[in-house]
Formats: sequence, C-alpha cells, structure tokens
Amino acid sequence: MATTKKHSGVRTPLLGDNGVQLSQDRGILSRLCEIEAKLDAKFGVESEAINRKLPEDRREVKWHEELSMALLWASATMNTSCFATGFLGWELGLSLKQTILISLFASIIGAALPGFAATFGAATGLRQISVSRYSFGWWPNKLIAVLNATVQIGWAAVGCITGGLALTAVADGHLSLAVGIVILAVVAMLISFVGLKAILIYERYAWIVFLTIFLIFFGETGRYADNTTPSSLKGANLAGSVLSLIAIIYGSSASWVSIASDYYVHYPANVSRVKVFLMTTFGIAIPTSIGMGAGCVVASALNNRPDWADVYHNDGIGVLIDTMLYPRGFAKLILTLLVLSGINVNVVSIYSAAIACQQFGHSCARVPRFVWTLICFLLILALALGGREQLNAFLQNFLSLLGYWSTSYFVVLFVEHYVFRKGSFENYDLDAWNDPTRLPIGLAAFAAFLVGVVGSVLGMVATWYAGPVGRLIGNNGGDLANELTLIATLITYLPTRYLELRVFRR
Repeated sequence: MATTKKHSGVRTPLLGDNGVQLSQDRGILSRLCEIEAKLDAKFGVESEAINRKLPEDRREVKWHEELSMALLWASATMNTSCFATGFLGWELGLSLKQTILISLFASIIGAALPGFAATFGAATGLRQISVSRYSFGWWPNKLIAVLNATVQIGWAAVGCITGGLALTAVADGHLSLAVGIVILAVVAMLISFVGLKAILIYERYAWIVFLTIFLIFFGETGRYADNTTPSSLKGANLAGSVLSLIAIIYGSSASWVSIASDYYVHYPANVSRVKVFLMTTFGIAIPTSIGMGAGCVVASALNNRPDWADVYHNDGIGVLIDTMLYPRGFAKLILTLLVLSGINVNVVSIYSAAIACQQFGHSCARVPRFVWTLICFLLILALALGGREQLNAFLQNFLSLLGYWSTSYFVVLFVEHYVFRKGSFENYDLDAWNDPTRLPIGLAAFAAFLVGVVGSVLGMVATWYAGPVGRLIGNNGGDLANELTLIATLITYLPTRYLELRVFRR
C-alpha cells in the first residue's frame, strides 16, 4: 500500500494526516491493493508507486537504459503542438532567424527547470510531488498536487481533441471526432496502466518516428523558407513580440518541472546528478527546438507560397501538412503518424496525474495507482468528449494560465535546496517524506507561491488578458509574467522561510 514502505522485510505502519496510525482493514482498498500486487507479479503493473524507492532496492541500470533520461522527453516533446508553436514567431511579426534563435535559447532556459528537478528522483527515490513536501510541507503541497493533476489531465484532454480533429481530417471526415478522441485516450491509458517500465520502453523508441517526420518537413519545405525578409517591428514593438515568444517557448519546456523526478526513481542513488541534469535539459530542449524549428521554416514559407497561406488561414495546420507534402498518399501517412505523437504526451500526462492524485492525502494514497489511472482516463475522456466542440479553446487558455506556476515551484525548490539545505541531500530526512509531523509547515512556500501568482497576473500577456505591466511594452504588450513571478517568489520565500525555521524549527 502506498503509504507504507518496505525496508529489510519490515513494514512501517500507515500514518493518517494527523500522524495517527491507521488500521489495516480488509475493506475494498485493501482488496484493490492485493489486486494491484497480483497484477504487478503477473504483468509487471507498477504497484506501491509513490512509495520511496530505497537505494538497496534499485539495480544498476545499463547504458542504453540511461539514454531514457533524454529519449523519454524527446518522444514527449516532438509533436504537433510543438510544430504549431513554431508558427507563433511568424504570427508575431518576427523574422525566421529571430524565431529560430529564440526557440533554441528559450527552450534551453525552460528545460533547465525540469533538468534541475529531475536530479531529485534518483537521489531521494521520491516522486516530484513528494519531493516538494520538503519545502511546501504537508498541507500546502496538496494544492501543488491538485494543480499538477489538473494540468496533466487538462493537457491530455486537449491532446485528445486536437489529435482527434487531425485523425478526422486524415480520414476525410469518415472517422468521427469522438472515435478519434477515444482511440488516442485508450492507447495512452493502456501504456500508462502498466507503469514506469512500459513507459520508458515505449518512449525510448517512439521519438525516432517523429524526428524522421520533422526531417522530411525540412527536406520538402526548406527551399520555400523566407530567410531574407527582416522583421518590420522596431523598438518597443519588437521587444514586446520577443518577450511574448520567449514566454511561450520557455513555458512549454519549463512545464515539465512538476513531474520530472517521477521518471528517475529507479536509477541508482549515486547516479551522476550532472548527467541527469544535462540529459534531461537537452533531452527536452533539442527535440523541442527541432519540432519548433520545423514550424518556423514552414511558417516563413507562407510568405513565398500564398496558396499554402490560404490553406493555413482557412483550414488549419492539419490540412496544410496534407497540402505541402507529396505525394498525397505519403502526406496522409505522415499526418497520421504525427497525430499519434499525441499519445506520447498523454502517456506521460496520465501516469503523472495518477501519481499526483495519490498525494492528495493518505486515504488517496491507499487507492492503487492503476485505479487512479483509470479515473484520470475517464476524466480525460469526459472532458475531451464534452469539450470537443466548444471548450477546447477555453481549456487551452486556462491551462496556459496555470503554466506560470512552474516558475514559482522551481524557485521554491531551488532556494530550499541550495540555501536552506546547503545543496546536500544529507540534510533531508528522507524517512519523513510521508509523515506530516516531521515535514516543514510550508507557510513560507505557500506565501511565496501566492505572491508569485500576483507577479504572473501583473506581467502576463494573453489573447484574452494583458496585465498592467505586460501591456506597457509596445502596442501589443510583452509577456513579463515569468520574470516577475521569479522575482516575487524569490524575495518572498527567502525571508519567510528564515522566519518559519526560527518559529517552527522544521
């Protein structure tokens, strides 16, 4: 069961939210845990997923398995969403050179956040939301768990809708959107159901298909790229567009920070943290840059191909891909494979959403991971099917707003680790990960997080809202939400955490 741990054959007791031992009943939860254990023994379905993975229970990992530190993210990031993001620089009035450079460097900066968070996985044996208990404490960390689950479920629903739309386009309308959504959701759920082992095997190879697709995009459309027309923007208007594009691309890479260590708990505790950081950072940044770069090239080609521009504006990216590639049958195959890239993202989203749900509290932790996986799948399916006609745009705007919290989350973890714990995992009481009486109170992190939200609101620039600071830059504004969030969280967390330690001494 998820709130006990195994060590030298001894089981430690379950603790309730108030630190009181829970009874070992023979109710439905215990029966479900028994089923999970049997599924694990027979099919390798991961059981006791959120338990801390002790160093002595982990085996040495072969070099080709270590490659999953990078290849996992390569499969998750090279997709239609990444390609579509590459069009934004062109839409904001930036040149091809400017857009490609911004895509590369903003991806690296954003990916450094999950790169840092990933280093906690092997060192502690804890999932990402469990790690943040050492700064956010027991109760405030529940908000982080809820936010994380919401974001993962929401983006998975969006992925099912957009993928379903593209499948419908490939089938020339002979496949309904609802059926397309169900196909994408079911395949992702089945892989996530088995657990981390299946996910790592699948994602280790899935990226090859999508790298090939984007190379084909470069090969067939590169000759039409507009590499000579400079941006017409000047001064504050240019700065505003650059800041807004940086914010979008940075957020795309940084958003993995709340789930990063979920995929590293099986590595040996002594694995090089530098290796983990570099492979994760560039495993996210390079594939993201490739996908976005393909989008940048195709978007610039619209200047030289008015017929493509008409298709893009009237029918969208899916039909554009079908139009610009040749021969037509090959184009449909490419589009079908590219649609399936949504499965790669959803596999990760469903798995981490289930892990986050287990951390709402001890009662939720006692519900096996495979049950939460099914619940998350049903929520994704309901949201995607219910919102396929009207809610998709709302969902994307809402989830983009939630994306700003990644910066606050990172700042709190970073400052806690390097300032208050001196950068050493020896200063973490890892046996206390599931005991609310031994964890920090979390008031400092909660206060810093809320102040960070204020910074986001002041600096953000979205299609439906521009903050008072963000709108000051140029005619269309420039997104400063992440910068203001970082500053606001940092200057709040440092003094309040010192105060919290002085008063509560934990």
